[in-house]
Amino acid sequence: MQKNILILIMFLSLAIFHTAIAQTATDTAKPTETKPAATKVESKPNVVYEDVSALAVAQNPQKYLNKNIRIKGIFDKFSVVGLDYKPAFRSSEDYILFLIRKAEVKGHVIPLAEMKLFITRKEAEKHIDLESGDEIQFTGKVFATALSDPWIDVDSITIVTKSKKHLEKDKEREKLEKEKAEKEKAEKEKAGSTSTDKPKTDESGATDKK
Repeated sequence: MQKNILILIMFLSLAIFHTAIAQTATDTAKPTETKPAATKVESKPNVVYEDVSALAVAQNPQKYLNKNIRIKGIFDKFSVVGLDYKPAFRSSEDYILFLIRKAEVKGHVIPLAEMKLFITRKEAEKHIDLESGDEIQFTGKVFATALSDPWIDVDSITIVTKSKKHLEKDKEREKLEKEKAEKEKAEKEKAGSTSTDKPKTDESGATDKK
């Protein structure tokens, strides 16, 4: 009796051992599931601009150092003055400078030369239609106060009010574009009429003079 019990225990042990080996082989054969790595999404914070006057920034540039500001002014011209100046370096290869007028001066056009406004050449190309006298609004960040002047990286320019000169140019451009369109239309109509009036020829090349 005791001998039979020992044989039964040995049999059950062998069965459990073989089952465990089979399960291990199955788990090894299964492909390993790789979870995709989590994508880190960095959200760019909204930039808050402080509305200030050009004169306030020009008079106290240190107060606005490293601040994001928004200014309204009268566009004067693009320039290269101040580029490549080492204490507040902006390369002339990548940037161009523009000037606005002194708002406090009436009756004369005087640029606010102490305010250095830099914009990338790529961005400036979007504003080649700017005319002297246009009222603009621009945003940017004061990145230096060299020579006790505000040096500003401008990131956007918006035309608020077009100058009389700008409006006249727009009108002239519209007129030229209209004339060009009418000329092209007349030429197409003439070309179509000419092809219709051509005498027909049969397969032998003889002209049909009906």
